[in-house]
Amino acid sequence: MQEDSNYLIVVNDEEQYSIWPSFKKEVPPGWREIGFEGDKQACLARINELWVDMRPRTLREAMA
Repeated sequence: MQEDSNYLIVVNDEEQYSIWPSFKKEVPPGWREIGFEGDKQACLARINELWVDMRPRTLREAMA
């Protein structure tokens, strides 16, 4: 995969983020798009802004 490819930011039910190549038409089961697309660096920078607590959602809720 080329570094200059576009990616989508995806998130799962545990509110864990990842990137997915935009040329692939469907994201994997259990993941959904959040509406952000860009090059790899832009997507990773946005994830860095959004994902401030790396713990899965269920763990955060259990510890609250």
